Amino acid sequence: MGMDAVDAFLEMLAAERGAALNTIRAYARDLADMGRELAARGLTPLDAGEGDLREYLSGLAGQGLAPRTQARRLSCLKQYFLFLAREGLRPDNPAALLEAPRLDAPLPRFLSEGEVTVLLAACEPDADATPVRRRRLLMARAALEMLYASGLRISELLSLPRRALQAAPGMILVRGKGGRERMVPLSARARAAAHALMDIDSARGSPFLFPGRGKSQPMTRQGFDRILHDVALRAGLDPQRLSPHVLRHSFATHLLAHGADLRALQVLLGHADIATTQIYTHVMLDRLRDAVAAHHPLSETMAADAE
Repeated sequence: MGMDAVDAFLEMLAAERGAALNTIRAYARDLADMGRELAARGLTPLDAGEGDLREYLSGLAGQGLAPRTQARRLSCLKQYFLFLAREGLRPDNPAALLEAPRLDAPLPRFLSEGEVTVLLAACEPDADATPVRRRRLLMARAALEMLYASGLRISELLSLPRRALQAAPGMILVRGKGGRERMVPLSARARAAAHALMDIDSARGSPFLFPGRGKSQPMTRQGFDRILHDVALRAGLDPQRLSPHVLRHSFATHLLAHGADLRALQVLLGHADIATTQIYTHVMLDRLRDAVAAHHPLSETMAADAE
């Protein structure tokens, strides 16, 4: 199928666009698959038309490929045929008008406010708890309070230095994706839970709020997952329903349900693009309907017409 052209395309992705190795390998497989399908019909990428590519993509759906895999395959084809046209290997781009399959974005999973309350209560150490058990529960309490109160990513939480709590009162300084820093509000409860953990960890000499086995490293994600699993069982919740990301989603969902603004939520979550935050707009639908029903001058007429 013109492997020289494929190799040149993949080299361009690596050199000019800095594509990841996994992406390059996936695209190589995608192009090889397309080449085999076209060859079976006596075609090559240099003479295939738009209809041929549509037929190929339709076949992917028939094979049961997931929509996301189909979308990635189409993205690969679009970039490859654009490359062929720009390099003068084809006079046209037959993939220019092809469209990706519709992707239904899954709604984020979240806990109810009652479940969060039960989960936090489960972090309270028993009176006869051993020092190790007590520290483990205090660490869980501090982490869960901070994840739920501030919507932090787990990577942001575990990398927090102890000095992060020395920011302006009621705030913590967080370094997020791409090294972007942001100030995030921290509730009095979450701050108290963090200080309770720091008090019993003062002798460890770690610069991290959540230290790992070695004091020079933060706790690993796997280590935190084990703590979260234990607390979920203690609270009577299914551990499969609980993750740091679920707590972040719960933070966002509950804020919106209580009237928070989507733009404010974007800043709190550290989203560079408001489009990322808009996955939570489903939470606002009931509130918007209630607002119209309560305040629109024709709401009674509208309700009667609906009946």
